Amino acid sequence: MEELKPEEARKISWAGFVETTIVNFFVANELEKLSVEDGRGNKAKLARQKDNGIKVEYTSTTLL
Repeated sequence: MEELKPEEARKISWAGFVETTIVNFFVANELEKLSVEDGRGNKAKLARQKDNGIKVEYTSTTLL
């Protein structure tokens, strides 16, 4: 089995990053709306709903 380099082992998908790190930041800071862009075509928008749920919309760009 091939070993991953340390920088590859730490990579997570854009969706995974948004649904963990960004959502945690959004909740911890009691935000109502948040837009995030990584400069490589990946974007996310978070908004607090009336029932206190969080609506997350994101796009992800992949180069082949």
